[in-house]
Amino acid sequence: MKELMLGNKAFARGLYEAGCSFVSSYPGTPSTEVTEEAAKYDEIYCEWAPNEKVAMEAAFGASLAGRRSFCGMKHVGLNVAADPLYTMSYTGVNGGVVICVADDAGMHSSQNEQDSRHHAIASKVPMLEPSDSAEALTFAKLAYEISEEYDTPVIMKMCTRVAHSQSVVETSERVLPERKAYEKNIPKYVMMPGNAIRRHPFVEDRMARLAAWAEKSEINRVESAAGSGKSPSGRKVGIITSSTSYQYVKEVFGNTVSVLKLGMVNPLPRDLILSFAKDNEVLIVVEELDPIIETHCKSLGLSVHGKDLLPICGEFSQNLIRECLASFVWGQSHEADRELTVSDQIPMRPPVMCAGCPHRGLFYTLSKQKCTVLGDIGCYTLGAVAPLSAIDMTLCMGASVSAIHGFNVASKEDEDKRVVAVIGDSTFMHSGMTGLANIAYNQSDSTVIILDNSITGMTGHQQNPTTGYNIKGDPAGKIDLEALCRSMGFERVRVVDPYDLKACEEAVKEEVAAKEPSVIISRRPCALLKYVKHNPPLTVNKDKCVGCKSCMKIGCPAISMKDGKAHIDTTLCVGCGVCQQLCPVGALEGCKKEEG
Repeated sequence: MKELMLGNKAFARGLYEAGCSFVSSYPGTPSTEVTEEAAKYDEIYCEWAPNEKVAMEAAFGASLAGRRSFCGMKHVGLNVAADPLYTMSYTGVNGGVVICVADDAGMHSSQNEQDSRHHAIASKVPMLEPSDSAEALTFAKLAYEISEEYDTPVIMKMCTRVAHSQSVVETSERVLPERKAYEKNIPKYVMMPGNAIRRHPFVEDRMARLAAWAEKSEINRVESAAGSGKSPSGRKVGIITSSTSYQYVKEVFGNTVSVLKLGMVNPLPRDLILSFAKDNEVLIVVEELDPIIETHCKSLGLSVHGKDLLPICGEFSQNLIRECLASFVWGQSHEADRELTVSDQIPMRPPVMCAGCPHRGLFYTLSKQKCTVLGDIGCYTLGAVAPLSAIDMTLCMGASVSAIHGFNVASKEDEDKRVVAVIGDSTFMHSGMTGLANIAYNQSDSTVIILDNSITGMTGHQQNPTTGYNIKGDPAGKIDLEALCRSMGFERVRVVDPYDLKACEEAVKEEVAAKEPSVIISRRPCALLKYVKHNPPLTVNKDKCVGCKSCMKIGCPAISMKDGKAHIDTTLCVGCGVCQQLCPVGALEGCKKEEG
């Protein structure tokens, strides 16, 4: 049966058809939907783990028990899971293990632009890279075969465009392999030094066998140019590429050049590339981000073009490929050397916290108090955007809590020091607890604010250990944040409603001034959650409004100025009442949000 599918949905379908039985992941754009789609199959056990390291270790445990397992994450999540990954390369697997890592070239929703192929190379784990939805499905099934045949975890590298674009796939029935028996094997699975040193040669031998497999595999294929094989410039041009770069090359150049399309990007083939090079006068490597294929080609003694023609930063596109390569490939005068352009200038749409976002009131308070705010990863990072401009640092998940301790210890002699850390509820469960333990253990006068919006907001409303529901929405274990913080040694733990500016200001002032560690929990559900009931939108009394723009200080997208007066977009306003508390003349009218 043929169906149009998103790349992530097709990946999940591949897991289903391959007989995957266990899925544990942490949500991260652009990987999230793989696990969400897998959870729709009742035959697969699926869960959200507190972080990627836990997810990978859980998947390894399921593999040890003899079942095919999967874990998914975005590129920065693989950093968190690197510890188990690198050692799992040594232990190998029992049931097959497939790991999805989704890179985000262009940083659409990420704090860096790293290339996950480095992890595959460093951990000595095979990596497959699909270029569309059909390959996402077939490669997922192939990955399990490779995993079990070569006794290795297998990484599938997705990217934003493959994950979130649609193409036709052909589905088939699920085939559930027989569960592999667990057999005690201390030399294989207990990675203490004496055993690990004996497993390293196995890893090297495995990579050599996989490299030999890559030479003949159909997922690494040559697509020859039409006719004489010469481009309009009169030269035989060969392009080596993978992933979405392959799609862009084919769209721009069609069959005027020969293409070596690589589906396995670690290990890379040797003889196949050398043979392809012999058939072409000019070689170009087209790959997003780092020159990994290019470097491999040069190590084989080949002269290739790559990053001398193409950028090392940012996401590729058809227009970029045409702009950078068309004249070089076709010649200056070729009529096809034209860039596709949009005639009208598209206005920028900067990101902003949603109308009624519970974080807005708290960030307004921090900005008003001129606090130094160490931020974290989540939609609340938008607190750094004007007019609030209330976040001074964002590094990685959990870093706010760890960093405030170091900041405060290093600046303990400063007077009137107003420093806080902010971290979301899901991020706190992911990697904030250990930093909080450090504060409790070493007793710095640090104030941590947990922004509890009762969901994992930035990646699309996934459940987490604080919500009380699992991935399917069924009741699950629920972490009590207040009890957890107190059990870690915090005497000062208080909860505030971020819609109440007076309460927020009082809490921040008192806790920052306290000469001991403290935690503030800013609790209000995300305004976009379906079960959250809103008040009617506010209205502006034009007779009272003096145009002072006090209401504009919170940066709510529902508020603007028209004809010198405040204006409220009733299609956006949720009646949270935060702006009412800022208006000095009471011009904003309507019911204030009731508790709960």
